[in-house]
This record gives sequence, structure tokens and C-alpha cells, in this order.
Amino acid sequence: MIQAFGLTSNSRKDLPPAVDDVSFEAPAGRVTALLGAPGAGKTTALRLMLELQQGRGLTYFKGRPLHRIAHPSREVGVLMGDVPGHPARTVRGHLRMLCAAAGVPVRRADEVLEVVGLVSLRAERLGTLSRGMDRRLGLACALLPDPHTLVLDAPADGLSPRESHWLHGMLRAHAAQGGTVLFTTAEPKEAARAADHVITLEQGRLVADQAAAEFARTRLRPRVAVRTPHAARLAALLAKEARTAHRSVEVVREGGNRLSVYGSTCADVGETAFRHGVLVHQLADEIGDMGPGAGPFPGEIAEAAREGQAGVTGSESGELVGDEAVEVAGTAARGGQAHDNPSTPSGSHPHGERAVPADRGAPGDQTAHRSPDPGSAPAAESGDTALSPATVSRPHAPLPPLPPPISVRSAPSPLRPVRYELRRAAGIGTGFLTAAAVLLASALTAVLLARVGHTPQARLLAAWPRELPLPPAALGAGLLGALAFGDEFRHPALAADRGTVPRRLGLLTAKLVVATVTALALAFLTVGCDAEVLYLVYGRELTEVPADWPVLSVSWLGLVAGCAWSGVLAAGVFRSTTAGLAAVVAVPVLVVPLVQRALEGASVRAATGLPARLREVFLPQWPFGGERYLVGAVRVIAQPVGGALALSLTALLCAYLLTTLRSRVR
Repeated sequence: MIQAFGLTSNSRKDLPPAVDDVSFEAPAGRVTALLGAPGAGKTTALRLMLELQQGRGLTYFKGRPLHRIAHPSREVGVLMGDVPGHPARTVRGHLRMLCAAAGVPVRRADEVLEVVGLVSLRAERLGTLSRGMDRRLGLACALLPDPHTLVLDAPADGLSPRESHWLHGMLRAHAAQGGTVLFTTAEPKEAARAADHVITLEQGRLVADQAAAEFARTRLRPRVAVRTPHAARLAALLAKEARTAHRSVEVVREGGNRLSVYGSTCADVGETAFRHGVLVHQLADEIGDMGPGAGPFPGEIAEAAREGQAGVTGSESGELVGDEAVEVAGTAARGGQAHDNPSTPSGSHPHGERAVPADRGAPGDQTAHRSPDPGSAPAAESGDTALSPATVSRPHAPLPPLPPPISVRSAPSPLRPVRYELRRAAGIGTGFLTAAAVLLASALTAVLLARVGHTPQARLLAAWPRELPLPPAALGAGLLGALAFGDEFRHPALAADRGTVPRRLGLLTAKLVVATVTALALAFLTVGCDAEVLYLVYGRELTEVPADWPVLSVSWLGLVAGCAWSGVLAAGVFRSTTAGLAAVVAVPVLVVPLVQRALEGASVRAATGLPARLREVFLPQWPFGGERYLVGAVRVIAQPVGGALALSLTALLCAYLLTTLRSRVR
């Protein structure tokens, strides 16, 4: 069960809040529709419930708020908009990655693919899916951890009738198994057809909370559809006869030669057209769709007016709806007295009032208030009180205390972060293409440097010209590291249910481990590829192993791994792949000159003999010749690029930890 109390969004400058004190329930075992015209506040209400947007209110999912649930994705399946996956990832690969994030067995991906009918498309890329297939995949992502509750924002938007029927059948099957389903829609017919319970929002306020049958009776109005080349003349004749017969009839000119007649029948409209010689091309009964602002039946309006006032007289009013003229003819009550509305079942009030179930005693629930209703605007402008819903006189209840504030919380880290990161990195071809480009560029650069000459062998094997700030392998490792977090912010698969990409230490550690392994593999492949190409082109002379190869290896591996770490941290701090790569390039371009200028400046006392003293203090304590590797690491840091890279990594790590702690404090 979902219980929402006092949902209120933050005010926007001079505009009223998008959602204002909305309270409702979505019971288990039933499908609940949140209905409203575009801009009514449906999506904002869902975002407040899911703690994706700041505001006020409280929402319970099976008796607990979302932030008190250890693993929210296992309790609440969410579909907000399109599937936020990388377009180059396959359907099955995307689900397998989410399996690692949710901590469920990988076989669950194949199970939900079979449930939603995507087994034949499991190898398709996300970017090639149609709208209907994307909706199926979104539902599969929501069902992956087998949640009890489903929350979907306009799931059938843009789907064909066949796809919509299938989708609503899936939602009803989930509810039949005891689950809770809440979806939003702007189509009243869809809400009445697919839901068991309909909650209507209008301008951010709750205006109706009804069972689907009651909603269809009171909010969906039957009409007579008429097509005639003499639409204006027939509308005037119908209005005139309604005044004469003291009947409430509403004629809506819907553009062109089409009329919609409310409060009449096909027989009455056909007889009027026949008596006056009006040619009719179509005459049919329809279930009208006046949207969330539709008023009660015209017959109910006339009955309420007759009960409240004995004398009646005809009137006519008009309103422009867009470019369409609306004419209303019917009875009107004179004297300006208000009359009570007919009672409605299930504790719900008709439109024009804020309807709240009578058995709900929750924070934020208040006595019903009047709210503007576009559906009754023609009657309101005509001044005929019988054509507008009557106001119920109620004593003003004391305002309840403000509901608790809603704070946006980041998504939880993957339950299996290393497995998640491996599937994320291997699920698209960007890493493999980057590695191939790095190997090709390194081989060509090494051949050209060997041809020119005057290049040390260490730089020759690394394909590192003195004119370039970094070798191709270091730049490639930095790019792969930046993609590790950049793809998360660009295609937030982890944030689909909570709104923000997690920057937790567990996910960071997994990304650093995978980035390090990838960078080391790229470094080994680069040296091996360069040595092989140099041997094929120039012979064995340029491929001899240097005497100080341990120190050079430590220096080379430290440089490549450091660039990968710098890309990961910078992309995590600045939320961008470009920023991550820029941080890698900025190390030799900006940081190195600054470090050199600081060290070469005038000073009173210099740290002479520091390496020798460090060797005396630390090196004798290392067994098995480990001091050689320590010396290599110290030499890496002592180099201008190594020192600048170490300084940059320290600053980025501190910034990452600061932003993580800051988000937790908030």
C-alpha cells in the first residue's frame, strides 16, 4: 500500500506550488491511476513520493518511508520517462548490469525478458528500440528485483492501442498477485478503463478520489457526436429548443463541421435536424472526454436546480475554448442562492471540491475546499448558478501542522559494485575502441620517433615524444577512467529510481580497481605492441631490455594508473567525462609548470641530501630487494609529471571525499 500525506512542492517565485497538500492512498491488490491534465502536478507528486524533489510531505510504502528502506529498488519499482541506459548497450547487457546493482542473480535478467516479451530482442541496442519496446524494457527494469510496488509515470504515453492494452494487462496481473500499482495518465478514458481507483489532480490540488466505476459515471460525460456542414446553424437550433423546453443542453463546437452535444440524445438531435432541413453526415452516441475538469452530468445539474428553486427560466451563455465556441442552454436558478450538491457515495465529493475519502485521517487532510474548474467555466461566466456546481458551506477547520520536509537522497551504491562495474565497462564497445586507437597511435608514434632518432629507448617504447605532455597510453587510460563516471551521469542507470548518481566510497573503490586493472593491461599491451613493431621494422637493436627496467616499469605503470585515477576522480567530482579528461591533460600542461616554478624559486635553505637520508631511514628495512621498487616509486613522484600527478590526485580525492561527506550531511 502507498500512503501519501500532505505532498507539497516548494514554491516557485511568484507561481503557486506545482503540488499543494495532496494526500491519497493506493491500496495493495489494485491498480490506481493518478489523473490530471498536462501541468496538473502528476509527475511532481511522484517525484516527491520517491524523494527525487525537495518539498514537504510524507509517503509510506508498506508502512515505511523510502529512506527507511534498506534496498528501495527491491520494494519499489520505478519507471520515470525513457530507460536511461547507454544507447550502445544491449537489452540483455543492461539488465545484467542492473542485476549486479540490485544484488539479484543474473538469471533474473532472462526471466524478466521472457515476462515482457523481449527474448527475441535481447541482443538489440537500446538506441534502436521503438517506443513500445522501450516501454517493455522499462517495465522489465522495474520488475527486475521483484518489487511489491510499481510507480510509473505515463507508462502508456505514445504507445499504440495494442501496446497500451498489453501494458495495462501486465500492471493488472501484478496487482492481482497482491502488488500495488500507481501510474499517471492524462487520459480519463485510459484511467477509467485500466484502473480500479482514480485520483484526479487539477492545478496541483486533489479534486476527486473515486472508484473507477464512480469516476466513469460522474467524470466521463456521455455525448452525441454530430457532423454537419451547417454546424453553426444546428448549434443555434439546439440551443433555442433547449431554452424552450427548459432542458439543460450543452453544445460544443469542436472545430470544422463537428459538434458535441451534452445532455441530449441521438433521437432529439436527429428530429431537430430533420424538422429544420439540416443535412447530417454523422450522428452517434459517444462517451465524452472532457478531461479532469469535466463537470457532473447536465441532468444532475438540472435536477439539483429544480430541487433548490421552483421558478426556472431559459438562458444561454458562450465561451471560447481555444478557437471553439461553446454554447450552453438550459435552466437557471435566479436569486443568487447557493444550493447543496447531491450526495455522492464512498465519501467522495464531485468535481469543484477537493475530495478526500471519509475514512482517511492523515496529516495534511483538511476539509474540502473549492478550487477553480475549467470544465464549469461557461456556466460561471454566464452568471447562472444552477449550471455550476454548488458550494457546500462548511466550518473552517484549524490548519494542521506543516508536514515534514522532503530531502533529495542519492541512489544507493550497487550491492555488488565490482561486478556491476565490470559489466558496465564491458557492455559497450567504447573501451575496446579506445584501446585499439591507443595501440595504433602508440605503434605509429614509436616508428616515427625511431626514424627521427635522438629518442631514449624508454620513451621510444612508451611512444612518448618530448613535445607531447603525455603518451597515448596515459591519455587513453585517463579517458577510460573519465568514462567510468561520465557515463553514469550521462546515462544514469543507477539513478533511475532515486534521481542522483551515487558517489559512495564503495562504488568509487570498484571504479578505481577496474580502472587500474584496465590501465595496467593497456600499459603492458602498449609496450609489447611498440616493441614488436619496432622489431619488425628496425630489428632487435631497439627492443633490448633496459638495465634499469624495474624502475622504468614502476614509473610507467604508475603514470598510466595515475592518469586513470585522475580521470575517475575528476569525472566523479565534476559530473562530466570531458572534465575528467581535461583534468588528466591539465596535469602536465598546468600543474607541472606551477610545481617547477615553485621549486625553482629563490629560497634561503634547500633540502640537500634528502634522498640519501630517506634511503638510510627506510630502505634497509625492506627485505628481498624491495628497496629497488620503492626507489622507483620515489623517482616517479620526484619527476615533474609524477609529482604533479600525485598532487593532482590528492586534490581530486580530497574534493571527492568532501562532496560525498557534504551530500551525506545534507
